[in-house]
Amino acid sequence: MDTASRVTVDELATLIIGVLALFLGRWIRQSVPFLRRIDMPNAVVGAMAVAVCVLLLQIFLHIDVVFGSRTKDALLLIFFTTIGLSAKLAALKSGGKPLAILCLVTVAALVAQNLSGAALAAAWGAHPAYGILVGSLSFVGGPGTAMAWAKELQAQGLQGAPVVAVGASTFAVIVGALISGPVTGWIVARHKLHGQSGGDADVTFAPPPSKGAAPVPDSGQIESLLSTLLVLSLAILMGEKLNALARDAGLILPGFLSAMIAGVVITNVADAMKHPLDFAPIEKGGAVSLQLFLVIALMATPLISVAAILVPLALNVAIQVIVTVSIAYFVLFRLLGSDYDAAVTSGGFLGFGLSSMPVAMATMDEVARRYGPSPKAFLLITLAGSFFVDLANAVVAKVFLGLPYFSIVAPASGG
Repeated sequence: MDTASRVTVDELATLIIGVLALFLGRWIRQSVPFLRRIDMPNAVVGAMAVAVCVLLLQIFLHIDVVFGSRTKDALLLIFFTTIGLSAKLAALKSGGKPLAILCLVTVAALVAQNLSGAALAAAWGAHPAYGILVGSLSFVGGPGTAMAWAKELQAQGLQGAPVVAVGASTFAVIVGALISGPVTGWIVARHKLHGQSGGDADVTFAPPPSKGAAPVPDSGQIESLLSTLLVLSLAILMGEKLNALARDAGLILPGFLSAMIAGVVITNVADAMKHPLDFAPIEKGGAVSLQLFLVIALMATPLISVAAILVPLALNVAIQVIVTVSIAYFVLFRLLGSDYDAAVTSGGFLGFGLSSMPVAMATMDEVARRYGPSPKAFLLITLAGSFFVDLANAVVAKVFLGLPYFSIVAPASGG
């Protein structure tokens, strides 16, 4: 009698375990300086702790734990909708030519990462669509984006996509955080660059806080939250309608992508009508939904399956690091003028190109402490990394996956 018994966790219990895992991840990060230093998200740390417990139950007690998924799917829609609502296209104009260069190089990096991933997948004898998953979706996109697309790809027939996404994006978070700082310091030292004031600084050169972040009266706060809830609901509804129209036209769009597009339309129409949305609750809503989505999605990870693909994942990391660092140094740094601002901007690019926006900010902050301030670099990376990167990544991934070479053919049905 070797059959494993199954324990199904309902939606509410799944949510409760997810929140507890977030607190656990925060406690573990505070207790382990290395995890703090590399900016590993609380959600990833806490979810991996839960996944290890689930693995031990599987191995020693033959109990399979199945978590609920409907709450996770709703959180995913909310998160990508908030990204769309944050995408104020008018803000891109303030960056001028350097921002245009950064955005174009970012698109080139997305393409290069996907081509590299696809080449490795082909060499390994795997479906080329896995290459997109371990390419820009994991490295520029991070765990949230990778898991979102993995869910869509698995539904299309790409078996094991969530496992590959978890492994690749977790590697990306760790390695990107370890690589971006030292490489940026090397660029600055090699070219003997420094900021305007030079030397160690006591000030953290972080971007200014978001507008709307100041405290508001309780009634105003409730009204703002209700308005945000209304806008989020409208964007998700518009996304569903957009999805239906696309489906009728023969184009399959992931639900989260159409919701994000709807968010972009709503926020820019609101700006054009001189009624800008309050960004503070949108930002908080996006952060909470991402953390909860991540922890719920990752804690169900079959760790045995991740271990089975460790070698190709490690090779992929090495290739992606070489590709992205080469683009940062030989292309972006030189196009931006090879000066100090260009070096710090390249460091931020490496941060979000290999790991995440928090790593990008932490990398630039550390360089600014040692060599002097670079407000221009912070402005460029904030503008590009806050919303352009996610939009561009979604479009590039969709274009790649729409090509015949990357199409996923579902198992043949009969004769």
